[in-house]
Amino acid sequence: MAVAKHISKQKRAGVKKFPLVLMLEPLHACNLACSGCGRIREYREHMSEMLPLEKCFAAIDACDAPVVSVCGGEPLLYPDISALIDGIVARGKVAYLCTNGQVLEKRISSLRPNGMFNINVHIDGTAKIHDAIVEKQGAFDKAVAGVVAAKKAGFSVCTNTTVYKQSDVEEIRQLAKYLGSLGVDGLLISPAFDYSDVEDQSQFLDRTAIVEKFKALDDVVRGPRVWNTPLFYDFLQGKRDYSCTPWGNVTYNVCGWKAPCYLVTDRHYERYSDFINDIDWERYGPGRDRRCANCMAHCGFEATVALSSMKSVGDILRMAKWTLF
Repeated sequence: MAVAKHISKQKRAGVKKFPLVLMLEPLHACNLACSGCGRIREYREHMSEMLPLEKCFAAIDACDAPVVSVCGGEPLLYPDISALIDGIVARGKVAYLCTNGQVLEKRISSLRPNGMFNINVHIDGTAKIHDAIVEKQGAFDKAVAGVVAAKKAGFSVCTNTTVYKQSDVEEIRQLAKYLGSLGVDGLLISPAFDYSDVEDQSQFLDRTAIVEKFKALDDVVRGPRVWNTPLFYDFLQGKRDYSCTPWGNVTYNVCGWKAPCYLVTDRHYERYSDFINDIDWERYGPGRDRRCANCMAHCGFEATVALSSMKSVGDILRMAKWTLF
């Protein structure tokens, strides 16, 4: 609902391009070293750097996105994480803390529950599969312990599951059921993006394989706990087509505003106004840039869903039902 209000406000003001989500990366340091992660490779020369708190708030104010997703790296390693989350909520924004959960149980006492704040724990499968993907024994158990501790402390908790080529449908089905038994409030499930900085490209799905995989996951992604929109899953199952909205989810990190999007880097801008106004946005997306050929990631297409769903009465009703129930 915060996103819908923001869209209405921007359209009334005549603003053509405006972010719905800010992916804020206060640091790139991480306590895991997953082979499928492009961040620890792309920013390997900046792993010791951190954004000052005032720069984080300046970025939030500059782009004015209604949702701020604090990620990285591992944001719970950021010394001022509590003050950052409090500042986001104080600005009336929806805050997501995207964590691998490895130190969540230890750090939960430093955070405060709020109706506008969600803790998002990345879990890619049940214990054996998750530990293999993140390449650390016991990582699943630590993440689950963090989820349990967060729920016990009164936080809203969702999980984020990335679907790779080796991801088994039945495994994800079991994971969704297990997470539900823990009282997780929401599930986010999205296909992996084939980062060019990742050496082993065999784990990533092409668009045909994504459609096949998500058709098989229909009973999971249509469940009541799933927080991705139903129209996004129509897209992932090949039932409709969307163009990418690369400016819908913008990224700010220690190098500046990442252009053009969270997943593809051509350059970084110091100022938000230059970033949003200078980029030739029409150059990007499937069929336009070879790096985007297989991308169906939520950060490029959920914004398109939000911006286009008001054009059809049927889509309006589906989105209203999804939002309210």
